[in-house]
Amino acid sequence: MQSKQQKTTLEILKETMKETDNCQVYDPTYLAKVQESLNQWKKERVKPKDLENWSNIPLTVLGSEIPREMIYTPLNIANTDYGEQLGNPGEAPFTRGIHSNMYRGRTFTQRQLVGFGGPEDTNARIRYLLNHGATGINLLFDMPTIQMYDCDDPMAQGSVGSCGVSVNHVHDWELLYEGIDIAKETSSIVTHYPSNTACLFPMYLVMAEKRGVPWDQLKGSSQNDLTLEELVRNSSEYIPPKDCFRIECDNIEFIRKNVPKWNFITLNGYNFREFGTSGVTEMAVAATHGMAILDEMIRRGYEVDWAAERLAFFWSGGMDIFEEVSRLRAMRRLWYRILKYKYNAKNDRSTWMRCHLQTSGISLVREEPYNNAIRSAFEALAAVLGGVQSLHVDSYDEAISVPSEEASLLSLRTQQIIEHETGVTAVVDPLGGSYYVEALTNQMEEKILAEITEIENQGGYVEAIANGYLSRKIYNYMYKEQMRIEKGEIKIVGHNYQKSGEGEDFEAFHYPEECEARQLQRLEDHRKNRNSDEVEKALNELRIACREGKNVMEYTVNCARAGCTVGEQWKIFKEVFGLWKRPSVF
Repeated sequence: MQSKQQKTTLEILKETMKETDNCQVYDPTYLAKVQESLNQWKKERVKPKDLENWSNIPLTVLGSEIPREMIYTPLNIANTDYGEQLGNPGEAPFTRGIHSNMYRGRTFTQRQLVGFGGPEDTNARIRYLLNHGATGINLLFDMPTIQMYDCDDPMAQGSVGSCGVSVNHVHDWELLYEGIDIAKETSSIVTHYPSNTACLFPMYLVMAEKRGVPWDQLKGSSQNDLTLEELVRNSSEYIPPKDCFRIECDNIEFIRKNVPKWNFITLNGYNFREFGTSGVTEMAVAATHGMAILDEMIRRGYEVDWAAERLAFFWSGGMDIFEEVSRLRAMRRLWYRILKYKYNAKNDRSTWMRCHLQTSGISLVREEPYNNAIRSAFEALAAVLGGVQSLHVDSYDEAISVPSEEASLLSLRTQQIIEHETGVTAVVDPLGGSYYVEALTNQMEEKILAEITEIENQGGYVEAIANGYLSRKIYNYMYKEQMRIEKGEIKIVGHNYQKSGEGEDFEAFHYPEECEARQLQRLEDHRKNRNSDEVEKALNELRIACREGKNVMEYTVNCARAGCTVGEQWKIFKEVFGLWKRPSVF
């Protein structure tokens, strides 16, 4: 599954870029004057204690522990060549943005995550958000659906419609999108896993068929991410990583051929970081994952541009504002360099790091929940300053429950206020040229590339999952992070610092109590009314396709047409591929 290339990405970039990042931009005489002035300032103005602590590590939730100097000067970016390392927006290496006019031309998509109860409950919330200015749909499923159990499975009992919407078959999708123009509205369908994408996304496609909407008109994205299925997910049942990766790439191949405007994967850093990693590790894992996909698509006979131009990323936005801005800029530049110099991509679009960002859920706390609105606003501001294409702002009550209607609206209004009232969208890459931001961007790129090398030395992305390397990295980081929070080294206002005890009686959102009964009855009626012979035929054809190495999505589409459920298809995957046990992390 992995590339046969023996050299690491770092080695390839060093060889092909000819040290373009090490040219002296500033005049040496000028730099000497800056150095002299800085030394004099330190001697006359800076306190001895500040000199001793010149470098400081800001400890924030899921931070990257990069030391920061007290001030930054031209000395910190003396070797930063504007053309080679920044460039103008819309030009290589895209550090300053993938479009020349960025938000002056098209603002970030304001896509609030939504999903709870049954299809009709979530449909009402989607319409509410669209009517209040949302510019996209971001759909989340409940735990049984995500874990690929039908709502009548014993594993689903008590969880139907919680944390997301319950969906079992195509008819549920029709209720979910009733009255919504799928040819107009873009949808981010949070299927999470490759196995789930193979079952759920075909149901969306069959719904489109029934409405007479051609697949080539559909716009949106599916997650379809191996990292989520094999690393982040907590479940009793996993198929082996190599088979999961095969399904992921089958999905990509089918969607790229048949739904050309759809982003067939959002390389997921968000849930990985929220599970317990730094922002650097988040991006390194997503990048190696993207390269594994490109290698496999090339092995299947496709040009790199054919696959790369529809790759998209999904990031978590943390509280360290300047780090968040810098790592977005750094990853845009690094992804360009990887595609350009390692894969020889020909089209600019293939080299773009296009991304959706969701503000951090793990940075939110139950105590004094209204403080969470402030946290999410700052994280969203950093995302916009960093140049994202799409944004979701977590709601202040998400540490307690699914967001209420009021909280969801406030999150949407946060995006609208940033766009229309702060002035930050008037200038492209407004922090570009800052000594601090440019130096930190350079550091972030170096650290991401170093972690990419670590993963490649494990045998590549898939092998780093299979051998437990990435799981161990998660748990080691998570343990250290939690210890720092408990000791108060990482301060969270109202939680472990300046505690007030307020917020314990917060009135949380209540799930529709009748949801599970409704879904159970709907599923029972569905099973009675479908053609059981067509169901068995479709499932058996899927079974054969899995065994014979055929593209599974070509057969899961037929399963959707026949009325097969998510759970019935998941049983086929488990039967054919068998179950995998995660390596011990201790």
